[in-house]
Amino acid sequence: MKSMRKYMIGAVIMIFAIMLTACEQNNAIKLEEGKINVVTTIFPIYDFAKQIGGDHANVMNLIPTGVEPHDWTPKSQEISVTSKAQLLLYNGAGLEGWIPNFLQGLGKDTPLKTVEVSHGIDMIHAEGDDGHHHGEEAGNKDEHDHGSDGAHGDDMYLDPHTWVSPKSALIMAKNIKDSFIAVDAANQADYEANYAKLEKKLQDLDSKFEIELAKTSKKEIVVSHQAFGYLARDYGLTQKAVMGLSPEAEPRSQDIIELTKYVKEHNVKYIFFEELVSDQIAKMLASEAKVETLVLNPIEGLTPEQDKSGENYVTLMERNLQNLVKALQ
Repeated sequence: MKSMRKYMIGAVIMIFAIMLTACEQNNAIKLEEGKINVVTTIFPIYDFAKQIGGDHANVMNLIPTGVEPHDWTPKSQEISVTSKAQLLLYNGAGLEGWIPNFLQGLGKDTPLKTVEVSHGIDMIHAEGDDGHHHGEEAGNKDEHDHGSDGAHGDDMYLDPHTWVSPKSALIMAKNIKDSFIAVDAANQADYEANYAKLEKKLQDLDSKFEIELAKTSKKEIVVSHQAFGYLARDYGLTQKAVMGLSPEAEPRSQDIIELTKYVKEHNVKYIFFEELVSDQIAKMLASEAKVETLVLNPIEGLTPEQDKSGENYVTLMERNLQNLVKALQ
């Protein structure tokens, strides 16, 4: 009996080890000779870079499928591979807390060109203590401060979720295209052609958001994570968040009371949650206010199911639009 138990325990450990190894292999990033090696940090940038780079680029996304990016940091192997690539495309605005130290540690001989793809977007500044809590962010700016901006006061933070608005995505895509041309001018014509196709998709998406959201009678959305500021600003919505810029922040009981009151006063029918973090608080608030929940995806990454089904930025944003229209009727 004991030997059987030991055998079963050993088998479980072996299966677990194999699963871990498979995960590590799936998430590994590898350089490819004969192509422009491009490293990205979040899915939207990866998606845009894949489309623009086409056959000339080997695009690698650092953050694994199913992982929320706010507190993720690269391992030494990932840093080593990245330093040998031609391009590092990152969002900036404080999203990737590890970037400043990483850039400082690069040697002078590295071929890597680094590009902050949110450059040129009119940034939103969010207060560090406005009823939306930032967890460790407010108290530990060295690790992850979402781009604390001294010009706007010590308690002001850049909202890094630029890509959630198609209008911002258009600027990001152009920055990515320009970065490809900067490191591989010989293939400029192809990059321009690929970018033109992506630009058309994003312009069509922007038009859909403008047209459909202009028809809605309500404009207030309640979200679990303060990630939709650019979307709200660009399409005339008002965002009320359960949690702050970090999805891991915990709301106080008085915040829940205030939000419940807000939901009732504005006749809000749905509270939005996202897929890569727990929906527990959103569902608790929905139950308290006697409303329903819907997904509003900040597209910080893909779930394994979305990855397998070949979802992309445009398809996920179109689903967001459908849910927004449903909630704002």
